Amino acid sequence: MDLNLSGATVVITGGASGIGLVTARTFAEEGAQPILWDQTDQIELIANQLSKETGQTVLGFQVDITDLKAVEEITQQTLNRTSHIDHLVHAAAIGSRKFGFPFTNLEPSDWPRVFEVNMQGMVHIAHTLAPVMQQAGRGTMTFISSIAGQIGSQTDPPYSASKAANINFAQCMAKDLAGDGIRVNSVCPGMVQTPLNQSVWQAWNDRQSKENQKTYEQWAGEKIKQLVPLQRWQTKEDIANMIVFLSSVRAAQVTGQTINVDGGFVMHS
Repeated sequence: MDLNLSGATVVITGGASGIGLVTARTFAEEGAQPILWDQTDQIELIANQLSKETGQTVLGFQVDITDLKAVEEITQQTLNRTSHIDHLVHAAAIGSRKFGFPFTNLEPSDWPRVFEVNMQGMVHIAHTLAPVMQQAGRGTMTFISSIAGQIGSQTDPPYSASKAANINFAQCMAKDLAGDGIRVNSVCPGMVQTPLNQSVWQAWNDRQSKENQKTYEQWAGEKIKQLVPLQRWQTKEDIANMIVFLSSVRAAQVTGQTINVDGGFVMHS
């Protein structure tokens, strides 16, 4: 199936690792040019390595998405190199790195930084890139949320609440930008082996007595059997495939949607 992505430029925030990096590789395999935005100072090395692996030109820019001025500057630097930005994949996010069940295990001070990155960072990206796409009269934005944003996950309430806010704002943008030919969707991963997922386990494990502690594999395996009808991990490739599809002409009539890639974890009637 030709997704007609050859030559397209794709900004991927959080592109240095996890779902972001795998998504970049998947776009490159379709002939698109990934542009990685990440806060790590290794981003150019990571971009160069991905270029060697895929044969596509991959650019890397270091940026802190909580700094609006920095996002604006990186956007201009990107346009100076590419002249256009066709697609956005926003994967940058953090958790509180604490186990939040019950929520009173957390302090109110554990919340602001999560919202600063996950929600305000999204706002900075949206306000900066939407005008670029509006001027072009086309584009797609795909925001990585989480099933935690739909079910009120008790493991990390700040993360869960921020992801619910991401979904809501993406729907607002989808309505606002539809007339400009811009599609906006959210993709919600389920159980994926990422550093963020492992940090949830670590926060849980650290609170257990020695006899109740479990390895990450034990803890996650039990959760998958209990909660995921397909009873298997979702992979980063599973998530990337959906993102790339939604960015393509094959999804030309899909906007304002929240799509779960979760093995059936969340089912809405």
